[in-house]
Amino acid sequence: MRSGFVSFVGRPNVGKSTLINQIVGTKIAIISDKQGTTRNIIQGVYNDDDTQIVFVDTPGIHKPTHKLGQILNKGAYYSIEDVDIVCLLIDAKAGLGKGDKYVIERLKNINKPVILVINKIDGLSKDEIFLKINEYKDLYDFADIVPISALKNKNIDELIKVIKHYLPDNIKYFSDSMITNRSMQFMIAETVREKILWLTKEEVPHSVTCVVEKIIKDKDKNIINVAIIVDRDSLKKIIIGKGGSMIKKIGTLAREDLEKILGTKVYLELYVKTIEKWRDREKYLTEFNFNDFTE
Repeated sequence: MRSGFVSFVGRPNVGKSTLINQIVGTKIAIISDKQGTTRNIIQGVYNDDDTQIVFVDTPGIHKPTHKLGQILNKGAYYSIEDVDIVCLLIDAKAGLGKGDKYVIERLKNINKPVILVINKIDGLSKDEIFLKINEYKDLYDFADIVPISALKNKNIDELIKVIKHYLPDNIKYFSDSMITNRSMQFMIAETVREKILWLTKEEVPHSVTCVVEKIIKDKDKNIINVAIIVDRDSLKKIIIGKGGSMIKKIGTLAREDLEKILGTKVYLELYVKTIEKWRDREKYLTEFNFNDFTE
């Protein structure tokens, strides 16, 4: 038995959450093209006959321009210190940028294997991939370099094989049935937040959060109430939409995903509250301060 903890790091939108979902085999981390979508440390557990790997999905590391950015970076740095192996993900199609160099600089003081994972190689020729490897290999003393496509599930088996070579432990941390450290309530709330980010684009900032208020299991269905919490009335109007059109779309997409996750029929009720008017204000503030980073 080989085992260990592996952190996925990189600048925002390089495919960390897509990769962890692909490896685990189910959706445990939400995905959008907005910077800062991943706000919490999320663990996904991979098991095979002789290996257990605990993967840690982290917020994208970037040069922060506001308090939220500082908090997200803090979570990512925390995960780097507390794992056995670091996988640095980069976007092959975006090219080497300041964001990648910023992350690499942050890695230069750590004493553990760093594997460069060149993501989004789908559509690139072998020559283009080779050039991309050459572009990065002299920037850091990487333990290994693995090109993949998380979206197309390409070469991920090779990445697992490479990671196994560096695993330091020989014990099993979790049962074979466990795929994530996150509760079902967390996954439900995050699913709703993902749909908000997808549908509202840049209109709604990351101050929005979602909290599961109630889950009622009734025979072959789940009745779920989710509060969408915002910090001002103008955002509330955007999320509700004209005649309730936007919140209906959010609910429809979220319900479709939740029925797949839960394996039952779902009746989903969403409502939007501003922080001042929500009855459980302290619970919201605890979530928004991202206390999960220091558990």
